[in-house]
Amino acid sequence: MNGKQTYLSTMIALATAAFGLIAALAWNAAITELFKVVLKPGAGVVSLFIYAIIVSLIAVWVINTLAKLAERTSKTGG
Repeated sequence: MNGKQTYLSTMIALATAAFGLIAALAWNAAITELFKVVLKPGAGVVSLFIYAIIVSLIAVWVINTLAKLAERTSKTGG
């Protein structure tokens, strides 16, 4: 890769990460509000832990799925 291609590739990666973070923060706020509605008022810390556990489980599942996909793709060559 030449300098321009490297620069463009880096800028695309940074922009993708930035927009991904913005989307994640938006979803975080939306899901937090949903948990406030679904769980009884005053559940404060308990609801935060429930939310954190659910999000962590989903994150682990997504990361494992993507890792398996990457492994299969690298084995098949494309």
